Amino acid sequence: MRVQQLVLGGLLGLACAQFPPKREGIKWLKSKFHENVTISYKEPGICETTPGVKSYSGYVHLPPGLLDDGSGEVQNYPINTFFWFFEARNDPANSPLAIWLNGGPGGSSMMGLLEENGPCRVANDSKTTYPNPWSWNNEVNMLYLDQPNQVGFSYDVLTNGTWQLDEYDGGFSVVPANFTKDGLPEANLTSHYGTFASQNLCQTANSTTHAAHALWHFAQTWFFEFPHYKPADDRISLWTESYGGHYGPGIMNFFQQQNEKIANGSLDEQGAQYMHLDTLGIINGLLDMAVQGESYIQFAYNNTYGIDVFNQSIYDELMHNWTKPDGCKQRVSACQAALKDHDATFLILSKTAAVMKPNLTEICGNVEDDCWVNIIKQYYAEDRGFYDIAHPMRDPFPPPHMYGYLASEPVLAALGVPVNYSEHSAAVSSDFQRTYDMLRGGFLDAAGELLDAGVKVHLVYGDRDYACNWAGGEKASLAVPHKRADEFAAAGYEAFLAVAPDYVPSSHLSLGKDTDEKEVVAGMTRQVGNFSFTRVFQAGHEVPSYQPAAAYAAFMRAMFDRDIATGLRRVTSDLATVGPADTWFIKNVPPPRPEPRCYILKPGTCTPEVWAKVKKGKVAVKDYYVIGIIDDDDKDKDEDEGVSGVPLEEDVEGREIFGEL
Repeated sequence: MRVQQLVLGGLLGLACAQFPPKREGIKWLKSKFHENVTISYKEPGICETTPGVKSYSGYVHLPPGLLDDGSGEVQNYPINTFFWFFEARNDPANSPLAIWLNGGPGGSSMMGLLEENGPCRVANDSKTTYPNPWSWNNEVNMLYLDQPNQVGFSYDVLTNGTWQLDEYDGGFSVVPANFTKDGLPEANLTSHYGTFASQNLCQTANSTTHAAHALWHFAQTWFFEFPHYKPADDRISLWTESYGGHYGPGIMNFFQQQNEKIANGSLDEQGAQYMHLDTLGIINGLLDMAVQGESYIQFAYNNTYGIDVFNQSIYDELMHNWTKPDGCKQRVSACQAALKDHDATFLILSKTAAVMKPNLTEICGNVEDDCWVNIIKQYYAEDRGFYDIAHPMRDPFPPPHMYGYLASEPVLAALGVPVNYSEHSAAVSSDFQRTYDMLRGGFLDAAGELLDAGVKVHLVYGDRDYACNWAGGEKASLAVPHKRADEFAAAGYEAFLAVAPDYVPSSHLSLGKDTDEKEVVAGMTRQVGNFSFTRVFQAGHEVPSYQPAAAYAAFMRAMFDRDIATGLRRVTSDLATVGPADTWFIKNVPPPRPEPRCYILKPGTCTPEVWAKVKKGKVAVKDYYVIGIIDDDDKDKDEDEGVSGVPLEEDVEGREIFGEL
C-alpha cells in the first residue's frame, strides 16, 4: 500500500503541472515609442522574501514585423520574451543593473536564478524556497531573461502539446497536439500535457547575431518603458555562462554597435535610446572552438585533479585527429573562415541557407560531429560528469529541485505565465546547429572590441568543469585581440581571495566582504586594467552553485570597479597582477564522488536501470525523487539498498546525451 501511495503521489505531482492556470493580476502597458509593442507584468511575491524588496515577472511582446528594420531579416511571428526582475536588496534606485543569461543554445535563465545566483534556492521538497545570502541582487538590480524566443517561459504562439521525458533526448521533447480533436492523453511519470511555444524552427532565432537583434528590441522597450526600473545609476551589464561565451560578446557588441549608430545618427530606428554598457562577465564560456577545442582532449588527459579520464592511447588518437593535416583544428578554422564570408544576414534570410550552399555545407557539415561530439562520446564512456570532472555522468549536483518547483501550479500562477516551463528549447538548439553557430568565430574579436571601447570584460572559470574547462578558457583569454593583449599575456597570476565557502554572511556584503569575514585563497586571477581571467578552485560549470561566496566576490568586484583578486584596489589603467605565469603547478584533491540520485523531471540524473523502471511506472516516487523500485510481486526496494546508485556499463555509441553549453 505504501508503494502504491508513493506512486500515486508522483502522478498527482505531475498532474498539477498540466495546463498553466489563467493569468490573473496582470498589468498591461503600451509602448510609447514602438507601435504594437506591449509589456505585461505582475508582482509574483515568491522567491525574494526580503521585506520591502520587490520583484516583477512578465513579458515584452514584440509583434510580427518589428525586426524587419532594414537588416534583411523577415520576422512573421510574435516574440514574447519572459523576464523576472529583482530589485537590489540595498538601495535599488542607486544600484546598477545586470542581465543574466544562461547558455545552451536554448537554455533557460531560470537555472541561473534558482540554482546559482538568484535571491532564493529551491528546497528538497521542490515546493518551497529559502533565501540565498549570496544572491547577486544584494547590491545590484538583476534581470533574468529567457531568450531566444521559445526558451523557458518565452514563446511565439501558444501551442498545446505533450511533454515526453526522455533520458537520451536532452531530457525531454515537446510534441504539439490537437487535444480538441484527439482528446487529452493519459499522464504518467514520463509524459504530461500542457501549453508550450510552437516548436516551429522558423519562429525563433537561428544564430547569436539573430538573437542579439531580438534582444536589443526587448531592451529598447524594457529599459526605457518598464515603470519599475527608474534608477539613478543607468549602467547596464551582461553576465552569462557556457554558450554565453558566444551570447555575451555577440549581444554586447551588437548593443555597442547600435549605440555608435545612435550617436552618429545613422540608425534608422525611431525612438532608439543609447544604453550605458558597463561590464561583460562570462562564466565558463565557450568563446571560440578553434582556440578551445583541443582542451576537450587535453583536460580529460591532464588536469589539476589527477583524474585521468582518457588513457594514453585514446589521448594520442584524439590529438592526432585534431592536429594532423586537414584534421579537426584545420577543419574548424576553415569552417570559421567560410562562415565569415557570409554575414549574419545571409543566415537570417534563409533558415536553410547552410543547406542550400553546397560549399558551406561541404566545409562545415560534419565538423561538429567529428571534432566535438566524437570527443564527448569518448568522455561519457568513462562515466564522468560533463559539468564536473570529479562527479559521475549521472550527476546529482546542483540539486534539480527547480524543475518540480517550476512545474507547480501555484508557481505558474504567481509568475503569470501562459506556458509550461521548458528547461531548454530543441527548436533553438536545432536552429543554431543548422547555421553552425557553435563553430562560428568572431566572438574573441567582439570581446576585444568591447574592451577597446571601454567596456569591462571578466572571465571566471570553475576548474572542475569539463564542458567549458578552464584550460580552454585561459587560452581564449590570451587570444582576445585588444590594445593591451601583450600586457595581459605578460601579467602574472595573483591569489583570488574570497570568503570561506562555509561562511554565512550576517548582512549585505560590500564587494564580497563584511566585518567578520574569513578569507581563503579561492582561485587565481590574471588582470590588466578592465580585463581579467580567474580560475576558481573546486567549482564545476555553474560556479555560483559550487562556490557562491567566490562567485559573489568576483561579480561584486567587477561591477564596482575593484580588482578581482582582492577587492582592495580600485581598477585603473595601471592595474596589473604580478605573480607566476601560469597556475598548473597548483594541484587539487577531488571531492568524494557522489552517487546518482534519480529525479524524474531530470532524466539525466537517473541510471539506465532506474530510468527503465520509471518508464514502466515501477518506482516509488517522493518529491520527484525515486526512493524505491517496485518488483513484479509489488514489493519495493528502498534507495538505501543501492538501487538508484548502481553504476552500470553502457554503450553510449550513437546516443545523443550531451548536455547543453
